[in-house]
Amino acid sequence: MPAPSRQVSVVDEDETLREAVCRAIRVESHRAVAFGDGASAWDAFARVAPDCAVISMNVTGVDGAEVCRRLRERSATVPIIAVVRRENDMDRVLALNLGADDYLAKPFSIKELMPRLLGLIRRAGLTGGETLAWEDRPITLGPLTVDPLRMSARWNDTDAGLTVTEFLVLQSLVRRAGVVKTREQLLQDAFPGRSSALEGLVEAIVARIQQKFDKLEAGFDNVEGVHGAGFRYRAARRRT
Repeated sequence: MPAPSRQVSVVDEDETLREAVCRAIRVESHRAVAFGDGASAWDAFARVAPDCAVISMNVTGVDGAEVCRRLRERSATVPIIAVVRRENDMDRVLALNLGADDYLAKPFSIKELMPRLLGLIRRAGLTGGETLAWEDRPITLGPLTVDPLRMSARWNDTDAGLTVTEFLVLQSLVRRAGVVKTREQLLQDAFPGRSSALEGLVEAIVARIQQKFDKLEAGFDNVEGVHGAGFRYRAARRRT
């Protein structure tokens, strides 16, 4: 039985990008509604919340951060992807605690966006009774459980609150626990097609993963940097 069609709202000031994203959404048999400014987007959201939203932080009228905040207040579950102008804006936007499920920086490719978007739509529609393929089954390593279908990670059964990007990096490490993954490998797992010149972004993502798990267990150090090589996930904590 095919999954139901969802309405995805795309809020971006760039008409070319906006229409490209909408076309890709329609190819996947979902409905796309485009907005070129934050005021018209929020006017629509205040009446009927979308099933999912891609929101640029740089739209005019009501700015994107405010649209994000208001939509999250209206619905605790609607999936939101926030789009920032540059990679170095990502930490600033994260600090605003907008409640977005993930972040992408321009310029991004449709190949980067769509797996995230479709994954979030799928996660929002889960009922708990699905038959799981082997690649969708949760992976448990000690206190950590990584759930590919829900794109979530739990530590001692408490959700770590990872964004999709953070989840994809952690999942890449956990699936080869103990094996060192290079920054380029992790970059490709999180951002297919991205230039290896952006490998420095991996450092920031790993740091955010560490910070979130450290809040659940002080001293968390299972994600380990290997000098000159990359990162690995150690299933067992280091003994002191």
